[in-house]
Formats: sequence, structure tokens, C-alpha cells
Amino acid sequence: MTLLKLACPDRVGLLARLTTFIAFHGGNLLEVSQFTDALAGWFFVRMAVDTQTLALDLPALRRAFKPIGDELNADWTIRDGGERVRVVILVSKLDHCLADLLWRWRSGEIAMEIPAVISNHDDLRGMVEREGIRFEHIPIDPDDKAAGFEKMRLLLRELGTELIVLARYMQIVPAGICRDYAGRLMNIHHSFLPSFAGANPYKRAYERGVKLIGATCHYATAELDEGPIIDQEVIRVEHFHSPEDLLRLGRDCERLALARGLRYHIHDRVLIHGNKSIVFRH
Repeated sequence: MTLLKLACPDRVGLLARLTTFIAFHGGNLLEVSQFTDALAGWFFVRMAVDTQTLALDLPALRRAFKPIGDELNADWTIRDGGERVRVVILVSKLDHCLADLLWRWRSGEIAMEIPAVISNHDDLRGMVEREGIRFEHIPIDPDDKAAGFEKMRLLLRELGTELIVLARYMQIVPAGICRDYAGRLMNIHHSFLPSFAGANPYKRAYERGVKLIGATCHYATAELDEGPIIDQEVIRVEHFHSPEDLLRLGRDCERLALARGLRYHIHDRVLIHGNKSIVFRH
């Protein structure tokens, strides 16, 4: 399957123009998802094409499409949907999101490569290395954070990283890495922000008597926790739930939202426009 993803200023006849291009090169469309943001005047589309029907290989298809992309002033990609994205996972001490992603990777539920897991602590080395995955411990010295993050930046480049997933990585990623991996740096956190920021948010949510808790999966930017949202999960809190129950339910939400967000990204179902994302769910 070949995936075409495109976003551009809206105009009449865009979908017809794109489907005509695919048909001209022999492509049989398997799935088409499109949306026009009338307020922003922006067009978004994702097309899945049967690769076997195309008359051109991928490099030639990209070359053929480039004049159209330039004319439309479009942000676009054409890629092999069967290629496994190289995903580097960053984690600290909490293991629930990492364990979930490793299970989904091992079972084949999420088709990705994990060239390495990077952590600022050594606690989860055993969990990772049991899976035959490289574990890199890069401490972040509070007095010299730049040195640790520079080592990380070089390693990310060496690994050919296509996507970074912050699976409860409890350090603020510097602006330089956020820029280098804009739209390719994914984070997960509880949904209490900004009301219950800092330590023990579940305890304070319990004391406040919240009725809904959840998690937000979003792209990380230099503006902390303000990047485009990919997915969110919520669950109702009952009167008999303890603070420990809230923590358990919240972690369930984090696992689900992160897994869904990762799957949407890997299958080119997320298109970013400014600080907003369009997600063609499946």
C-alpha cells in the first residue's frame, strides 16, 4: 500500500485533481479520507493506493507529483505504507506506558522498529534488554542538562530516528530537539493540566472530587504541553474510587491514548496545521 498525505490551501477541484493524478498512473484507491477546514481555508487528505497497480515506483511517483505539490503550495508525503517507522522511546522510572508499547510491538499490533530505548535512569534496563532491544542510560545532570541532551541528540541521529515517543519521560526536552523533530516527538500526560500541575495530581484530584480523569497524547513543542493534540482518553470517577484507583485508571487512559496516537501517526493518519491536528481515525 502506498500512502499519499497532503495539506494545502483550499481551492475548487482539489480532490478531483489528486484522484486524477493517481488514476493517470494506474493507481487503484483503497481508501480516501479528506476534510476541509472552512474557517482556516485549508484542505487535508489521506489516500491509500494499491501499490501493485501503480505504473511508477515510489521515487518516480514522488518526482511526478512534485510539480502538483509545488503548484498547490502543499505540505505532502508519499511513502510505502508497509515500511516500519523507526521509533525511539524515552522513559524515566514509570514503566506502564513502556510495557504496553513493548507488548504491542512484540505482538505485531503496532508495526514499528524500536532501535533503542533511552532513559535518564537505569531502572528499566532489564525490561528492555529482555526484549532484545538496545537500552541507553543517559543521565541528565540538573547542573548541566545541556551535556546530557547533546549526547541524546547525537544518539537519536545515529539511530536514524523517525519518531520519538516520550513514554512518561520526566524531563523537559530542550527546544532544539523539539525543532529537529517537529511533528515527530510525541508525549503523553494526565489530563489534569493545568488545574493540578506538579506532584501528586491524582491525590489533589481526589480531594477536589473530580468526576472525570483522562490522558492527552500530543506532539511536544518548545511550549510545554501545548503542542497539537493527537488523541485523548477519559474515564468516569465514581464516589467509591480511592486515590490509588484514580492512579490506576489514569494510567490505563495514558496507555490507551498513547497507543492510539502512535498508531495514527505511524499510518499517516495525522496532519498538522498550526497548533491543531486533523486525525483520520480508523
